[in-house]
Amino acid sequence: MGAHGSFSEQAGETYSPDSEIVPLINADNVLSALNKGEIDRGVFPIENSNGGIVIEAVHAMAKFQFEIERMFELDIHHMLLVKPGVTASHVKAVSSHDQALKQCRMYLKRLWPMAEITPYSDTAQAAADLASGVLPDTTAVIAPKKAAEIYGLEILEESIQDLKFNYTTFIVAKK
Repeated sequence: MGAHGSFSEQAGETYSPDSEIVPLINADNVLSALNKGEIDRGVFPIENSNGGIVIEAVHAMAKFQFEIERMFELDIHHMLLVKPGVTASHVKAVSSHDQALKQCRMYLKRLWPMAEITPYSDTAQAAADLASGVLPDTTAVIAPKKAAEIYGLEILEESIQDLKFNYTTFIVAKK
């Protein structure tokens, strides 16, 4: 689950460092590909210690039959990313996956009360779309540090999640 540079990609690399990671954006796509035999394993988040249940994953799990091979946690640190040269005074909107927005809600209320907060399909996809111009330059995205490196974005602020200990539980699914 997630685009290239996502926390789910990081989870997949952590679980199986020698495997090819296929970015499938959401849990429904992951479990559908698993069900069709297009992938051997699927990795997706199910719950975060701060943001709670990943609702889209629960809905996808209800649609497909699969086995849980393993569950494990990753320590999640969110970065506020912007296009190179963009300063905080230029930012008018913040976009990210709903879970990332939940995990950073107090930070956003405190430091970005006037910004338009917009949910996006995926943290890393938001970073990719900001870099490619799909999102306006006045948008900042909340995404992993790896997404900044991959898509050539600058980190405006590091570790913006509300809680110092911010863990996400991932499921490794198999048919």
